[in-house]
Amino acid sequence: MSIFSRSLSDPPLIRITDDVITPSNEARDLGVILDSELTMSKHVNALCRNASFGIYKIGRIRHLLDQQTTELLVHAFITSRIDSCNGILYGLPDSEISTLQRMQNSAARLVTRVRGRVHMKPVLRRLHWLPVRQRIEFKVFLLTYKSFPTMAPSYISDLIHIYTATRQLRSSDELLLATPSLRSVRTTTYGDRSFSAAAPRLWNALPSSLRQAQTLNQFKCNLKKHFSHLCRNYSICTLRSFFSSAPWEPLVEKRSINTVLLLFYYYYC
Repeated sequence: MSIFSRSLSDPPLIRITDDVITPSNEARDLGVILDSELTMSKHVNALCRNASFGIYKIGRIRHLLDQQTTELLVHAFITSRIDSCNGILYGLPDSEISTLQRMQNSAARLVTRVRGRVHMKPVLRRLHWLPVRQRIEFKVFLLTYKSFPTMAPSYISDLIHIYTATRQLRSSDELLLATPSLRSVRTTTYGDRSFSAAAPRLWNALPSSLRQAQTLNQFKCNLKKHFSHLCRNYSICTLRSFFSSAPWEPLVEKRSINTVLLLFYYYYC
């Protein structure tokens, strides 16, 4: 049985003189709201509430600002809140991430003044903004890279270890990380979201050339290009499956489907 699924009795009350201190189901640490079950729903709701207020205040003076100034204000009051300590949001379900994504989409609409029905992935791509889930993974990647040249504190760098093969292999020089065992992870719900489990899994999935970047700026630039490439390939595959299915299959010939995809992607993506 998991340590998080045990039925624990209510913690005892703490009495100091005539005052009684009752336990709380949530606590705030460095601006992050931690609930007793680590669902992070309270923290996500607080982020969305603050972001909505910032969007409302900037929207009232949007007609007086140009796009560049509006983007600076959005980064200062909205994007900075979403990116603050966002590494702890790794592994959350889509229901929580989509809530933050709607806030980012609203901020992008505020900057570009596009209509509400416009698909937002091309708009985010034109603004060079990564989606929320990729921004979370981006933070995990940065912490992982900084752990190698000891740019990160010891309490972070001690959580990951370079994989050492028992014999000489072609992958010995690819700077892979050792994946923790199932026993050390403990739980599939909480343990997989920890940095010691998430960092090796994400890092080992990167291309070898990206893992061996020489400088931090080079790594950040190549990582953002890698994410943009993944989004572009996903859009192409989605459009291909869409046009290959009925009722488009009788209308689009097999030999000209690539041309249709390129034209559709050029105008709408």
